[in-house]
Amino acid sequence: MYVKISNEAVDQYPYTVGDLRRDNPNTSFPKRLSDDLLAELGMHPVTIEDTPNFNGRTQELSQNDTPTLSDGSWTIGWTVTDKTADEITAYDTAMAEVNRSARDEKLAETDWWASSDLTMTAEQTAYRQALRDITSHANWPNLDEADWPTKP
Repeated sequence: MYVKISNEAVDQYPYTVGDLRRDNPNTSFPKRLSDDLLAELGMHPVTIEDTPNFNGRTQELSQNDTPTLSDGSWTIGWTVTDKTADEITAYDTAMAEVNRSARDEKLAETDWWASSDLTMTAEQTAYRQALRDITSHANWPNLDEADWPTKP
């Protein structure tokens, strides 16, 4: 991806070689354009910065719209903003629904353990009870993989 720079400011982003050819219909370009030639024409490659760490429950991550010049390179960064209380509540509600569904699937996978012709082991009984009690976990509804009980 490229950015078109005019007068040391962003003129257009994203900008492609196709855009360059359309903007200059009476110019003959070589099939392969070198980085030096592109720079002479105001086109510069854009690097996307690594995604920053953020808390998906309480923060929103968005990629910036316009590249900035940093240490001689044009980069696209990220913006992290805090969610509102209503957005956090909506997130928690959605996570609770997702995790209840996951819990229900895990219970359904083990329903056969409770068949009348089988006797569940203490570990199986404890696992199924822990699944039923998952909604009272300290991290509910924002569970990590380690918060789930281990299937025996």
